[in-house]
Amino acid sequence: MDNRTVLIMLHQAENVGWKTLLIIINRFYILAEAAGLSARDWQQLGLTGSRAEAVVQAFKQMDEQYVKATLEKYHLKEIKMVTIFDGDYPALLKQTAEPPWVLYCQGRSELLHSPCMAVVGTRNPTIYGRKMAEQFSEELSANGMCVISGLAKGIDASAHEGALRGVGSTIAVLGSSIGFMYPSENKWLYQLIALNGLLLSEYPLNTKPHPGLFPQRNRIIAGLSLGVVVVEAALQSGSLITADQALDESRDIFAIPGPLSSPKSQGTIALIKQGAKLISCVEDILEEYSHRISSPSRTSSNHRKEQGQELTADERILIELLQNQPLTIDELLSRSQFTFGHLHSVLLNLLMTKRVNQLPGSIYAIC
Repeated sequence: MDNRTVLIMLHQAENVGWKTLLIIINRFYILAEAAGLSARDWQQLGLTGSRAEAVVQAFKQMDEQYVKATLEKYHLKEIKMVTIFDGDYPALLKQTAEPPWVLYCQGRSELLHSPCMAVVGTRNPTIYGRKMAEQFSEELSANGMCVISGLAKGIDASAHEGALRGVGSTIAVLGSSIGFMYPSENKWLYQLIALNGLLLSEYPLNTKPHPGLFPQRNRIIAGLSLGVVVVEAALQSGSLITADQALDESRDIFAIPGPLSSPKSQGTIALIKQGAKLISCVEDILEEYSHRISSPSRTSSNHRKEQGQELTADERILIELLQNQPLTIDELLSRSQFTFGHLHSVLLNLLMTKRVNQLPGSIYAIC
């Protein structure tokens, strides 16, 4: 069994974490050769009792049937696995202090090799903060940069929304395995990114969202990016953790200024005092990477204009149904006579192009 397959199988096992895998990879050039070691052997190599037993059990269950069934689960869910042994593992991330051993990807995995910029900020932004996150992300994406964020509510969501309207698209790094749409209010955005961007996780299937996992995913956001844009952040914001991790990896830090009196501006003000580049327009970012971006594809205004003009026949049907009043998804299903899957697909496109809004209770209205 090759190293890639062994690594994926070990990565599925409970109690086999990043440091345990580091010991195994550093000790064995051919990972399959570790299958014959006992728990005592692993303890002598530095693993604790429970982790030593976990590794022994992981190798024991690693037969042909288990491997085939595990890989099939991911194949059926259209999840691609990229390991540290693969040639298409993102180069920037591989250079970080603690690169994920396995990346689980759903969507456009080629985005891992785009020039990327992280956009992060508070979960409770002001209207100004949302507007800035959306505007800067859309313009970065329109100029060919992929925008990375964490799919949290607030600034993260606004960054993803804006980026989806440009050619650079977006990557959402999850604090769970792929399959958990968290937070629930971002369910539509999760689905939209799965179709038009990339969902990314370092966690195997059935790993539920947990508070301890979210700071961990921040190192991936920082590690994949050329730089980090902080939009709004209080002094104790988790966004500053991402900025700190980016600094540790010698990434650039950009900060969008806000009102001096706002608590949500204090984190960005602190970053500027510490040397972050104050930015007032997207050109302030792009000028740092002119050698990395091949050619701007189009301006944001032109892209929005094109999107507004290009309605399909089915999109026009839904727009006409919503012309007089907001409707629930059940009402749209009944009146349009679309199948549920097709209705969902058309709605996602309308959400992405900002022709409709999703209101609480799965109600849709024209913007």
